[in-house]
Amino acid sequence: MKNADFNQRRKNATPRGVGVMCDFYAQQADNATITDVEGAEYIDFAAGIAVLNTGHRHPKVVQAIEKQLAHFTHTAYQIVPYESYVGLAEKINELTPIAGETKTAFFTTGAEAVENAIKIARCHTGRPGVIAFGGGFHGRTYMTMALTGKVKPYKVGFGPFPGSVFHAVYPSEARGISVQDSIRSLESLFQCDIEPQQVAAIIFEPVQGEGGFNVAPAEFVAALRALCDQHGIVLIADEVQSGFARTGKLFAMHHYAHQADLMTMAKSLAGGMPLSAVAGKAAIMESPLPGGLGGTYAGNPLSIAAAHAVIDAVNDEKLCERAVQLGDKLRAVLENAVETCAALSDIRGVGSMIAAEFSDPATGAPSAAAAQAVQKQALAEGLLLLTCGPHGNVIRFLYPLTIPDAQFDAALAIIKNALLTVKPVS
Repeated sequence: MKNADFNQRRKNATPRGVGVMCDFYAQQADNATITDVEGAEYIDFAAGIAVLNTGHRHPKVVQAIEKQLAHFTHTAYQIVPYESYVGLAEKINELTPIAGETKTAFFTTGAEAVENAIKIARCHTGRPGVIAFGGGFHGRTYMTMALTGKVKPYKVGFGPFPGSVFHAVYPSEARGISVQDSIRSLESLFQCDIEPQQVAAIIFEPVQGEGGFNVAPAEFVAALRALCDQHGIVLIADEVQSGFARTGKLFAMHHYAHQADLMTMAKSLAGGMPLSAVAGKAAIMESPLPGGLGGTYAGNPLSIAAAHAVIDAVNDEKLCERAVQLGDKLRAVLENAVETCAALSDIRGVGSMIAAEFSDPATGAPSAAAAQAVQKQALAEGLLLLTCGPHGNVIRFLYPLTIPDAQFDAALAIIKNALLTVKPVS
């Protein structure tokens, strides 16, 4: 069948609420290449929305899943446990940048990890309040929608949301929001909305994903840590998108001198298999009673096996170092394009978590049209890109860190051309 045939079937069988970007259908995927049902090939700079730092079907991941498949696919860890879950928890405890004794629990999705992190923080503190940040994305469940700092499309028509959730502003040099502005917004919340002694947790992304790859300044992380210490608040770092070598470190929090109390992770943790985790200080993680955490599929053995393989691949192939190398090459291309693409207004990120922002050069207003034009031109040349940001005017680059050099260079050439052809229409 043709892509058009599948598209019609999709429209007939599935609701529009599950938005689909591409009009072609995957038949095969290997490393950084997707082949559709008609045989067309695409270079994948979306990676399943940051899920495939180790690429499609990494040999280590495939081998690990096949090996586990020969033993068992599911017992429910809470009913009949298995060593691989415990072994992966031990690895995460060792690798997570949190000092002292740590513990880890596994779940299935990023949203589920965030929900459980909030549960753990509330149980530990006995407090109801949670503070998140504008532009942040934490999931599509009711609690995570409440935490997410972007209305359209995530919140439209779904209210009311859980209470005791508040939003502060996130630092952004591109938008003129300083660290001081952000801290003042937190202090304003304490004065006008909720006393700090009623706040269980502050949750933030060290690099905002959907928000446009805004990188938290070190001064901001230090200030959050100081506020949380002062008021007995649990600091949660949401690393669902930034984890597992994307930023040039295993976790983005490795870039900072100050640490979180809890961390959430998912996406590239298991190389395309559904797995998430909450890791954190043992004294906090131990707060819920037995049975308070878990889920039928939480820590699925096939996904656990895949995660062991991902960690091995990151180490064996030095993917943290490669993230820096690839990110430097991409940044150089984008910086060189500033002179010829007037709409390219900002380049930011760390490691291979790089984004390009587009604005109308005449007015300075965010230009989603320019970002979409780059995305459309790139797709026409066989390169898959994603947009993001509060105004949809940011392109994020999420290539597998295992992408071959020649293919990466070919993608950079497509990006150069797409930037040359875009017209800065607001």
